[in-house]
Amino acid sequence: MKFDYLYHPYQSQRNTVVAKKGMVATSQPLAAQAGLEILKSGGNAIDAAIASAAALTVVEPTSNGIGSDAFALVWADGELHGLNASGPAPQSISIDALQELGHQSIPAYGVLPLTVPGAPSAWSELSKRFGKLPLTDVLAPAIRYAEEGYPLTPVLGRNWSIDYQNFKEIFKGPEYKPWFDTFAPNGRAPQIGEIWSSQGHAHTLRSIAETAGESFYRGAIAEKIAGFIQDHNGFLSQEDLAAYKAEWVKPISVHYKGYDVWEIPPNGQGLVALMAFNILKGLDLNEKESVDSYHKLIESMKLAYTDGKAFITEESKMPHTVEELLSEEYARMRRELIGKKAIEPAPVRPPSGGTVYLAAADEEGNMVSFIQSNYMGFGSGIVIPGTGISMQNRGHDFSLDPTHPNSLQPGKKTYHTIIPGFLTKDNEAVGPFGVMGGYMQPQGHLQVITNTIDFHLHPQAALDAARWQWMEGKTIMVEPGFPNHIAQALARRGHDIQVATDTGRFGRGQIIWRNPQTGVLFGGTESRTDGSIAAW
Repeated sequence: MKFDYLYHPYQSQRNTVVAKKGMVATSQPLAAQAGLEILKSGGNAIDAAIASAAALTVVEPTSNGIGSDAFALVWADGELHGLNASGPAPQSISIDALQELGHQSIPAYGVLPLTVPGAPSAWSELSKRFGKLPLTDVLAPAIRYAEEGYPLTPVLGRNWSIDYQNFKEIFKGPEYKPWFDTFAPNGRAPQIGEIWSSQGHAHTLRSIAETAGESFYRGAIAEKIAGFIQDHNGFLSQEDLAAYKAEWVKPISVHYKGYDVWEIPPNGQGLVALMAFNILKGLDLNEKESVDSYHKLIESMKLAYTDGKAFITEESKMPHTVEELLSEEYARMRRELIGKKAIEPAPVRPPSGGTVYLAAADEEGNMVSFIQSNYMGFGSGIVIPGTGISMQNRGHDFSLDPTHPNSLQPGKKTYHTIIPGFLTKDNEAVGPFGVMGGYMQPQGHLQVITNTIDFHLHPQAALDAARWQWMEGKTIMVEPGFPNHIAQALARRGHDIQVATDTGRFGRGQIIWRNPQTGVLFGGTESRTDGSIAAW
C-alpha cells in the first residue's frame, strides 16, 4: 500500500508529528502527556487512551466530565471493535411525566435531562478487555492533576470564563450550587495560567480505579448520585445506575474511494457521516479549492443530515435499518438531487456541543479512537456535591413528540452527537480520527477524510484546512480564513454564506495514521484549541 499523503511536509503552518513507539493526540497537552506516561510505563494504546480520557475530565472540564458518555473504536488483534458507552433514560421518566411538569420540550439544564453516564463504564470495559496495566496505574496521572492542580491553558480559560458568565444568569436553583463550589470556588472562573484543583475529582477517580467502576454504578458513589438527583426531583435512580454496562457493538462502514471509513452504529450520528460518504463517492472532486468540490461536499452533507435527524435514534427503534440507509440505491436516489444550485432540505438548527476527542497508538499496532462528552460544554450544570462529578445532559436531545423516532421512552438511548472515526485500507489499519463539536462532528469527519483521500493532505494539513458547517436550509457558516473567492462563488450557486467571527464552532480534531510497512506513526492535532501530540 502507498500512502502519499503521509509524506508531504509543507501543506500547513504546523507539520505532522512523526514517531515510532507510540503517540497520543488530544486537545490538552497534559492529557496527551498522561497517555504518554502510561505508554512509557509499559501500557498499550488502550491504557493510554483511558489515561488521557480520565485526565481530560480534570484538565478540560468545559467539555467533559466523570459524568460523561463515551464511544470508542479499538483496533486490536487485527480487527476493529466498537464500544457504545452512552446511557439510557431513567426507567421512571416519560413524556407524560414531563408534560405534567409543564414542559413542552426537555430542558437543557438541571436534573431532568440526565441520562445514565457511560464514561466510567467505558474505561472499565476497555481496561478489562484490552488493557495491560491495572486501572489504578492508568488513572494515576488524572488523580495527580486533580490533587495537585494545573494551570489553565488559553482556550480552556476563555471557554471556562464564557460559561461562568452565562451560568451566573441561568443557574439560580439550589441544585446548581455544587457547580459553583467546584468550578468557581473563588466566586469567579479561574483565569488563564491560574492553578485549579479538585479534591472531589481525585477521590472519585481513585474510587473508580480501585473498584473498576463498580462504586460509580453499584456502590457509594451511585448512592450519592441518586440521592442528590432524587432530592432535587429528578428521575435518575440508583436502580438505573446499577443496571448499566457499556455495550460492545459491531462497527459500521462504507467503502470510499479505496478505503473503508468506520463509525459506531446508532444511536450515534456516525451514520450521518457514512451516508454523506456514500452519496459523495459517486461524484468527482477534482481539486480542493474549487467551488464545484465544496458544493458537492455541502450538498451531500445536507442530504445525509436531513435523513439522519429524521431517522436516527436507538437502533432497534429506527424506522429504517442501517443497511437501508447505507444501500447503494438509497445513495443514488439522494445523489441525483444534487445539481449546480443549492437545494433546501427540511431545515435543522444544530445546537452547539462540548466534547473531547483523542487518538492513541502504540508500536504493537494497537490504535484507539475515543470520544467523551458532557454536551453543551459543562453539561447539565448538575455536579454531585463533594465528588467532582459533572453530569451530562444528553436527554435534552429526546423529542416529546410520541410519533418522532427519537421520542423519549423509559430506558431508551437518545440520538447521540459524539462519534469516533477510524480508517482502514485493504483490511489493515490506517488509523483513528475524529472531530469533536456537537452537530459539526459528521461534517468534520467528511472534511478531514476528503482532505486526506481526495486531496492528499497530511494529517496536520487535513485538520488545519479552513472548514465550513451546514446550519439549516441553504445556510452555510464558514471560518474567517475560508477562501473569499470560493465563498462568493458558492453564494452565486444559491448558498447563504455567513462568515463566523471565530473558529469556535468548527470542531476540534485529532488524527493518527500508521504506515503498515514500517509501523511509523503520523499525527495531527487541532490548531483551533490547545491541541497537543505526545510522541515517543
